[in-house]
Amino acid sequence: MVIERPRRIKRAIHGVFLLDKPRGLSSNQALLRVRALFQAEKAGHTGTLDPLADGLLPICLGEASKFSSWQLEANKTYRASICLGIQTTTGDAEGDVVQSKPVPDSLDIASVIERFRGDITQIPPMYSALKVQGKPLYAYAREGISLPRQPRQIQISALRILAYQLPQLDIEVSCSAGTYIRTLAEDIGHALGCGAHLTALTRIASGGFALDSALSLDRLEAMELAAREACLLPPDILVAHLPTLSLSLDEAKALKFGRQIVRQDIPVLKPGICRVYDENGFMGLIALDETGCLKPQRLMRTDGKATDGKA
Repeated sequence: MVIERPRRIKRAIHGVFLLDKPRGLSSNQALLRVRALFQAEKAGHTGTLDPLADGLLPICLGEASKFSSWQLEANKTYRASICLGIQTTTGDAEGDVVQSKPVPDSLDIASVIERFRGDITQIPPMYSALKVQGKPLYAYAREGISLPRQPRQIQISALRILAYQLPQLDIEVSCSAGTYIRTLAEDIGHALGCGAHLTALTRIASGGFALDSALSLDRLEAMELAAREACLLPPDILVAHLPTLSLSLDEAKALKFGRQIVRQDIPVLKPGICRVYDENGFMGLIALDETGCLKPQRLMRTDGKATDGKA
C-alpha cells in the first residue's frame, strides 16, 4: 500500500532572515532549510558562501527575494585564517597540496599586506562558480582543465592583521562584491614568497547587516513558527539606501496597473530608482526621470506577487 505524505502548506510570507550559516553546508542547502522552517513559497539569498565558509547569509523570503539583487553588489567583511607555506589546488583546505615551502621567521608581513589595500586586480580562481559557455569554472577544474581568466578590478577598503603565529595568519578584510578571499590568501602567500592557502573563512558583515544579528539553524529550528516570524526583517530593508517617495492611493493604484505617472512636486529627488510607499506601507521600486515621470520597476502586490512594470 502506498501512503501519501501530507503536503506541507506553503505560505505567502515576506521578509529577510539573517542566518549564521554553519561550515559544511552550501548556501543553497541552507536556504532550503530556512525556507522549509518558515514554510515559505519562495526564497533567495544575497550572495553565496562556500561550504568551507560560515557566517552571515541573509535569506530573502517571499516578496523580499524580488529585491535581493540590490544586496548582491554590497560590500562584504570577512575574518580569514591563512596557512602560509602550503599551496593547494583549490586555494583552500579542501584542495590537494601542490607545493610546500619553509616560512622564514623574518617575513615582513605588515608591509606586504599594505600592497593589497585599495584598488587592486584579481584573477578569479578556477574553482569558482563563474561560467564559461554555460559551464561553471569548477566543473572544468574537476576535469583537469585550466582556462584563461580575465583579471578583475576589486577594492579592498580595509585589511588588517588580527593575529600571526607561524604558519597561521589571521586577517580581517572589507572588500567589494566579487572579491575572492581564497585568491587574496594565495596572492598574499605569493607576495611573501612562500605560498599560502585559506583554512577558514567567516563573513561578519554584508551591506548594512552584521553577523551579531544573525541566528543559527539550531536556534531557528527550536522556535515556534510565530517566534521565527518575529525574527524577520521587512523586505524594504534590502533597499534602505535608496531615496523614498510617498504616493496617494490613486497614484499607487495607477502604478500597480503598470501605468506611468507624473509628479512635478519632487525637486529634491534626483533621477534614478526610488522606494515608494502608500498608506499601507512599502510598495516597491520605481524609476524617476528628470521630468518627474514615475515608472514602475519592481512592485509588491497584496496577492503575494510582484510586477516588473507590468499590469
